[in-house]
Amino acid sequence: MDKLYEILQEIRPELDFRAIDSFASSGYLDSFDIVSLVSELEDQYDILIDALDIVPENFDSIEAIAALVEKSGGVL
Repeated sequence: MDKLYEILQEIRPELDFRAIDSFASSGYLDSFDIVSLVSELEDQYDILIDALDIVPENFDSIEAIAALVEKSGGVL
């Protein structure tokens, strides 16, 4: 999970994601951030995230992002 937090910090360095409960639904991650995050996750974990999985619910918490990475074949 630490690597996921590092990736989030690279995208939005002004935020402390460990202190935030919901990233997307609270507006901390916008659509541009999510596109950047998808690209970074795909690069870091050597995965391909299905376009149908790029929905705010999959980016609303660190657990949701971890589940998406694992669903896409990544190993955390």
